[in-house]
Amino acid sequence: MCCIAVIRCNSNGMTGQIIKALSGFYYVDVGEREPVPCRGRGKLRHQRITPLVGDRVEITRQSDGAGMVDAILPRKNQFRRPMVANIDQMVIIASGAVPVTDPFLIDRMAAMAEWKECEVLVCFNKCDLDRAEGLAQVYRNAGFPTLQVSAETGDGMQELLMAINGKVSAFMGNSGVGKSSILNVLQPGFTLRVGGVSEKLGRGRHTTRHVELFHVGGGLVADTPGFSSFDLEDTEPIPKEELASAFREFGPYTGLCRFQGCAHVKEQGCAVLKALAESRIAPSRHQSYIRLYEQARGIRQWGPGKGK
Repeated sequence: MCCIAVIRCNSNGMTGQIIKALSGFYYVDVGEREPVPCRGRGKLRHQRITPLVGDRVEITRQSDGAGMVDAILPRKNQFRRPMVANIDQMVIIASGAVPVTDPFLIDRMAAMAEWKECEVLVCFNKCDLDRAEGLAQVYRNAGFPTLQVSAETGDGMQELLMAINGKVSAFMGNSGVGKSSILNVLQPGFTLRVGGVSEKLGRGRHTTRHVELFHVGGGLVADTPGFSSFDLEDTEPIPKEELASAFREFGPYTGLCRFQGCAHVKEQGCAVLKALAESRIAPSRHQSYIRLYEQARGIRQWGPGKGK
């Protein structure tokens, strides 16, 4: 089971989890009917620490019912986009119908989650229009749990509900793929705003404006703002030396290359390229790897990187 909120009453206050950050307030779930609206202590700003949705924090309750965030407990991981922490599972929502998801977007998100040691579930919505069978098989072959669902018909929703049970999950995907629509189906009574798809541009209109954790079934789910390929340029880069480990199907081959430190791009004796030629690695996945590798090559790495 997922421990969503723990109250720890002592001389220092109590402990809870930030479920929403909006307009300078952090709304902390401490197991009561309503979250506690909190401000951050000045010492957090001086230490250049920004509380994130998903953070487990220590707060002090004030006489008016509001609170102050005193400290942030150690994080298991954190993400720059979306701005969340302590995520167990990244649920990547994609679509084979309008808007059709670029496989690179899926691969970029999956690689980041793998690098952060976060589970990945690939979920294709709008399967009543297009099941995206070929692309779904690419991710099954790569070793990812993969679902095909429809927020319109309810197909596959029970399987998705089981997959998020007991976990803190972040729903990620390009605008218009139906993240909020799926949540509205999974949790009856939700009224999350749902946007349409621009007929001219073939992409979704942003409806979610901030990150918020919602209780869904037996877990917590972050509904995150949608994005385009341009937005992904804002995500932190994975160091090129660690990128291959973020592509799980490369794992059986990376230690078999002729040369140590092989980049798996065009080197002689590369076991990954051999697996690619023998159709054991999907061309689209390797193309995404090369694209990310070229991006990482031009970026000088500063600091520890992962932000765990």
